Amino acid sequence: MAIEQMSNFFTARVDGYDEHMIKNVEGCKEAYIKMAELLQKEANELLDLGCGTGLELDEIFKTKPFINVTGIDLTQAMLDKLKQKHPDKNLSLINASYFDYNFGTSKYDAAISFQTLHHFSHEDKLKLYLKIFNALKANGQYIECDYMVESQQEEDFYYSENKRIRKEQNIPDGEFYHYDTPCTIDNQIKLLSNAGFKTVKMNWKMKDTTIIVAKK
Repeated sequence: MAIEQMSNFFTARVDGYDEHMIKNVEGCKEAYIKMAELLQKEANELLDLGCGTGLELDEIFKTKPFINVTGIDLTQAMLDKLKQKHPDKNLSLINASYFDYNFGTSKYDAAISFQTLHHFSHEDKLKLYLKIFNALKANGQYIECDYMVESQQEEDFYYSENKRIRKEQNIPDGEFYHYDTPCTIDNQIKLLSNAGFKTVKMNWKMKDTTIIVAKK
């Protein structure tokens, strides 16, 4: 099984992406709505990590049309689609890796990510969560919706398969390639707690689509 470079993978799928997520990924359609409901009413400055074409923003804009959004994504074609969908919204779109980009300090009321972090290691996630924590204002919230699993055995299997495939394809460490490595819900909660969040809890789940809310 050959795996593709992350930005190439999503560039190739940009046209059918929205329909695929809503129709084929169980729980996503409902989770987009749920995430918008969970966002604090007073949130005015929002950071969206791996915003893609902005399916979660489609829902958020229905109740918060004037919210200021900073969206970061590796794939320019996705950002172009988002801009086309919402030309009149307060969007600042950045084509970059959210691991490298400087979010700033105490800048955002809330941060969100939707189905983007299940490709990365615990170490990478912890570094990112520390950055998110620092970028949030006091009492800020981080909402993560992602593909998560229940058993450690399942998580271990995906991580070892990813390692094996990368070795077979001679993919260097640090290169982003598309392969799902979902964490367990417990491990996700631990990582966010280790990053300094005061309260972290699973808020919603449908099949493997899971929402965790972390408060600073």
